[in-house]
Amino acid sequence: MRSNENTLLLGKKVVLVPYTAEHVPRYHEWMKSEELQRLTASEPLTLEQEYSMQRSWREDTAKCTFIVLDAEKWQARLSTTEESCMAGDVNLFLTDLGDPSLGEIEVMIAEPSCRGKGFGTEAVLMMMSYGLTKFEAKIGQGNEPSIRMFQKLHFEQVAVSSVFQEVTFRLIVNEHERQWLLEQTSHVEEKCYRDGSSESH
Repeated sequence: MRSNENTLLLGKKVVLVPYTAEHVPRYHEWMKSEELQRLTASEPLTLEQEYSMQRSWREDTAKCTFIVLDAEKWQARLSTTEESCMAGDVNLFLTDLGDPSLGEIEVMIAEPSCRGKGFGTEAVLMMMSYGLTKFEAKIGQGNEPSIRMFQKLHFEQVAVSSVFQEVTFRLIVNEHERQWLLEQTSHVEEKCYRDGSSESH
């Protein structure tokens, strides 16, 4: 989505940056994992297809994608690349053209060393602060860590598909939820992102 191409969001545990061509090789390596393919219901792509997908996601006005970086590594880096700080990605799709307040949210913490540290939780909270009022998450029935995380974030199960082997969770952000979300993300800073760095970094 072009609206986030110059946006960097700095949290406590993670930094969210736009998905650029620089990130594709690492992303492509992650997606060779059969475990990640199963958990994300994804098919393996060639590197060329992955670059094409990155370009199409960037142009898609109904999709907002950020790469999740390990904030500690990112802030400490001197000569390392942004790619070496990558932990996963987080996406927000506008899935219902008739209801622009509804977004489907996805998160993947692909880097095994970054799992179980709250990176996915913070990345989802940061994406939810984008102002939509209804969120859905579709999760594979066997993906217990993701199911627990979305339940912890106040999402409620609304459907189960035995055909697709997935569970759909939904959160409607009322005033109480909005206040809770603001409290959870009050530390987040928005900065200008330019080709692998923030202007104040």
